[in-house]
Amino acid sequence: MSSVETIRWALVTATAPVAWGSTYYVTHHFLPAGHPLWGAALRALPAGVLLLLLCRTRPRGRWWWRSFVLGTLNMGAFFALVYLAAQLLPTSLAATIMATSPVAMIALAWPLLGQRPRCRAVLGASTGIAGVVLMLASGVTAVDPLGVAVSVAAMAMSAFGHVLTQRWGAGTDVLSVTSWQLVAGGGVLVVAALAVEGPFPPVTGAGLAGFAFVSVVATAVAFVAWFTGLRHLDAGTVGLIGLLNPVTGVLLGLLAAGESLAAHQVVGLGLVLSGVLLGQHARPRTPPHPTPAARPEPVDA
Repeated sequence: MSSVETIRWALVTATAPVAWGSTYYVTHHFLPAGHPLWGAALRALPAGVLLLLLCRTRPRGRWWWRSFVLGTLNMGAFFALVYLAAQLLPTSLAATIMATSPVAMIALAWPLLGQRPRCRAVLGASTGIAGVVLMLASGVTAVDPLGVAVSVAAMAMSAFGHVLTQRWGAGTDVLSVTSWQLVAGGGVLVVAALAVEGPFPPVTGAGLAGFAFVSVVATAVAFVAWFTGLRHLDAGTVGLIGLLNPVTGVLLGLLAAGESLAAHQVVGLGLVLSGVLLGQHARPRTPPHPTPAARPEPVDA
C-alpha cells in the first residue's frame, strides 16, 4: 500500500474517533442522566435501521449469531458502559481512558489475526499512552472509581470486538456488517432497558437533537468509517488513530464546557498526536488467518 493510500484510509478512519470523542460532551450536557440502557438503545437501534435501509441485506448462516456477539461487544453493552461513564466522569477523563485501546488492539491482533506488533506501532502507542497519562492528570479532585472501572471495561470490550470484526468480516461488505451489529445490539438494549429502567423518560428538544447526533454521526457514520479502516489498515494502526478520541474530548471540554487545560495537558495532547503520526506506516496489512469466515458469504437482498 502506498503512502497516499495509507493517508487516505487513515483520514477516513479518523472520522470515527473524532465523532466518538464528541459523544462525551453531548451525553454529559444534553442527554438524560440515569438511563444508560435507554440512552445506548436509542443510539444503536436507529443507526442500525438507517444503515440496514441503505444496504438492504440481512444476515445468513453464522452471521446471525456473530451479529449478536459483535453487536454486544461493539455496541450493546459497550454503549451502555460509555453512556454511564459519561455521566460519572468529566468529559476529558472519560475520553482519555478509552484512548488506551490501541494497546489492547495491538496485543489481541497478534494471536487472533496473526498481525505481529510493529516497532513503530508499539513506539507510537507508548508515546500516545504517555500523553494519555498526562491528560489524565487534569487536576480533577473527585474521581468516581465506578466511572473509571466502567470506562476500562468499555475499552477492553470494544478492543476485542473490533479485532473480532476484522477477523470475521472479510468478504462481507462493511455496511451490512455494521448494520447487523447495530440492530442486534440495539434490540438487546431495548429489551434490557424495558426490564431494568422501565418506560423511556421524557426528552427535551435538545435531548432529541443530542440523540440524533450520537446515533447518526457518532454511530452510523463513525462505525462505517472505523470498520472500513479495519479493512485496509492493520489493527494496531487503526487503534492508534483511535487516540484522536481523547484529543477531541479534551478540546471540546476546553472550548464548549469551559474545562481548564493545564500546561502538562498541552504536552500530553502533543504526545498523543505524535504517537498517532509515529504509528502510521505505508505497508500492506497482514491478512487474517485463513478461516472459513474469510471467504465471501452470500447475503439476501
